[in-house]
Amino acid sequence: MVFGGYGAVGREAVAVLREWCTVVVAGRDVERARSVSGAVPMRVDLRDQGAVERAIEGADAVLMCVDVDNARVAKACLERGVHYADVSASLDRLAAIGELRGPATGLLSVGLAPGVTNLLARQVVEAAQAREVEIGVLLGTGERHGPAALEWTLDGLGELGAAWRMPFPGGDRTVHGFPFSDQHTLPGTLNIDRARTGLALDSRLLTALLPAAARVRHRIRPLTKVHVGSDWFAVTVRAGGRTASFSGRRQSRATGVVAALLVKRLPELPEGVWHVEQVVEPGPFLAEVAAHGFTYDAPR
Repeated sequence: MVFGGYGAVGREAVAVLREWCTVVVAGRDVERARSVSGAVPMRVDLRDQGAVERAIEGADAVLMCVDVDNARVAKACLERGVHYADVSASLDRLAAIGELRGPATGLLSVGLAPGVTNLLARQVVEAAQAREVEIGVLLGTGERHGPAALEWTLDGLGELGAAWRMPFPGGDRTVHGFPFSDQHTLPGTLNIDRARTGLALDSRLLTALLPAAARVRHRIRPLTKVHVGSDWFAVTVRAGGRTASFSGRRQSRATGVVAALLVKRLPELPEGVWHVEQVVEPGPFLAEVAAHGFTYDAPR
């Protein structure tokens, strides 16, 4: 069952999931759910706990692609032995889910950032035996994103930090400190001292303007409807002189593909709630994701 399966990320996940299982797309807008090819539509209001509990009966796994009472939905799943995966990038939501227990597996950080970034971080940290890691995320401004993703990005601009340079595929770029959840979770999961995360846009000019945009972020909301630039993305991770990267087109598709392939692995993973880097071997999994049309550069 995919909650929010008719959104930008959810549709991409469903397109992969339906290749090997029956997928139910659930949400308040049943007409949009019906528009998702190859899926079974179901109307479920996530704010109605009884409706959620009835909906997940008989499900093997739930993939959460929307930010609505995530911890409550996760609790209902885990208590009933239903595996749960969540694409949320919100630190508060991830922390709340991380406190849960049940006779099933809960998997967090299952997208691009967090997700692919976590796996690359584990690779370079282990390769270099490093105590610190740097993560750079470059996003294309030409891709359309859902309203929740845009709101999350605008909120994050309020915590923009210092800039530094990162080696992306195609050349070094300036990134500005951005509050991706990795910087808070990786020190615990990888037993390191520090992780810092930065954001760049495909346009060098727009990247340079990020500090100014942060000061007036609530006034620029209408501009988020204007899509100029490409849909190319890249993430790169560096630690102790080792670097690794993952890149391609359409960040939403990458997140959906990663989430779907991780859902497929849920039955093989140990019970409990984990971040992806704790229970999934990075190399083979990232190679599997790359086979869907992305580029993965292992640590070097």
